[in-house]
Amino acid sequence: MDTADLLDQLRALSTRIQDLADRCQRLTDENRSLRQQQEHLVGERSQLLAKNEQARSRVEAMISRLKSLEQHT
Repeated sequence: MDTADLLDQLRALSTRIQDLADRCQRLTDENRSLRQQQEHLVGERSQLLAKNEQARSRVEAMISRLKSLEQHT
């Protein structure tokens, strides 16, 4: 193997390493973005659960008041 072949192989290897480093960076960025989305969705879910509980309590209170009105008539 001559020097030119060795240099070609080194360039190819260098290019491959750079491609892998770029891919790693893209995956790191994507992972960060997905984690942020997950945090946002978990927070949103928590808020929706709280709103659902409030609505359920209000409906139960209305039903109780209606039953009370029925008993007094």
